[in-house]
Amino acid sequence: MSDQSTNASWGGRFSEATDAFVARYTASVDFDRRMYRQDIQGSVAHATMLCKVGVLTEQEREDIIQGLKEVQADIENGTFEWSVALEDVHMNIEAALTAKIGITGKKLHTGRSRNDQVATDIRLYMREEIDHISAELTRLQEGLVGLAEKEADTVMPGFTHLQTAQPVTFGHHLLAWNEMLERDFARLQDCRKRTNQLPLGAAALAGTTYPIDRHYTAELLGFEAPTENSLDSVSDRDFAIEFTAAASIIMMHMSRFSEELVLWASAQFRFVDLPDRFCTGSSIMPQKKNPDVPELVRGKTGRVYGHMISLLTLMKSQPLAYNKDNQEDKEPLFDTVDTLRDSLRAFADMVPHLMARKEDMREAAMRGFSTATDLADYVVGKGIAFRDAHEIVGKAVAYGLETGKDLSEMTLEELKQFSNEITADVFDILTLEGSVAARNHIGGTAPDQVRAAAGRAKARLISRC
Repeated sequence: MSDQSTNASWGGRFSEATDAFVARYTASVDFDRRMYRQDIQGSVAHATMLCKVGVLTEQEREDIIQGLKEVQADIENGTFEWSVALEDVHMNIEAALTAKIGITGKKLHTGRSRNDQVATDIRLYMREEIDHISAELTRLQEGLVGLAEKEADTVMPGFTHLQTAQPVTFGHHLLAWNEMLERDFARLQDCRKRTNQLPLGAAALAGTTYPIDRHYTAELLGFEAPTENSLDSVSDRDFAIEFTAAASIIMMHMSRFSEELVLWASAQFRFVDLPDRFCTGSSIMPQKKNPDVPELVRGKTGRVYGHMISLLTLMKSQPLAYNKDNQEDKEPLFDTVDTLRDSLRAFADMVPHLMARKEDMREAAMRGFSTATDLADYVVGKGIAFRDAHEIVGKAVAYGLETGKDLSEMTLEELKQFSNEITADVFDILTLEGSVAARNHIGGTAPDQVRAAAGRAKARLISRC
């Protein structure tokens, strides 16, 4: 069965109407209508530029802008009727504008194509969303840094291979997460710079014969500059791929945070308590408190990775310039935006309210001979070669495993059986507090260094405002 109507924006060349199924299959309005504000914003700027160069009269410009304001109001109050027959957000808005102001509405498309129009809309949309996401990321960092300051003295085991390695502080661990996010923020800002280029004026692929002023349009829309090549302008989706790549790295970091929180909140670790409002229970086991938010963030990471691969695959074989394939860029891009923004929001709300189980962390740090490296360094300081010191401490650890004693719990006589160079001052470095305090350099886990690092991180965050 065929639809009896043909899209008036391009139907003149066709002798029969588009098949109804094909119309639905090729339409994008169900998902691209989320860009209605950006589409109207771009159209207002385009009409203003056309008036400036003499293509539109002042009255025509005023009529178009007023009509577009009314269309936006209709969309936002829920009275706008979206039509699949009109294919996309652009033609739906243009048709509604023409219905309101008559033939003047048809003049709006002078000097542009849907190809450069959609490229502009996506960049406007992404620019705004990158700003929203950056704000949520900053909010999460503020929570991490504030909690790190609070927990600068809280000792916990540091791990390699998920085995107890050396004692660190919880504040130091939190600031490691913050460093990841700091790099993520920088990547987003770099992506924003490349997104902030104006394709409008490239028209379908070759530019336009009208005397347009692309620099003026760029200024009106807050773009850094117009794009340099019309073919590239309408076909480029590098900025979208770059965003999904940056989003994938952020989600990878978030997934690592999530994995640690899931472990730490378990009965086997008992390092942290998650706020109840970010957890759920079990329908059958009344004792359960499930860390649903971290688990979901961990799970949604694969979804974002998939969207990046989708966009790379979408673009890999396209000849210049625009192709209908590019319609498939929006759904993975939009879902990446939603998933990333919501994941950051959930963590930004949750992290400041994490409760450290300090005694459990300390007990865990005591269990794994975490000060063994400190003892080796101490023996080296007495003039013994490191390889020999390593063997001495290894024997002391073996003795501790046999007796059930941590190094700090052994008597001086017990320790001296492994080296006569060990004296009473060894206990200054065998305590957990002594161990972390000894790492008193930039980047180290000493509480004073953690507080100083948190102060520098706070200053960086404040400078973004």
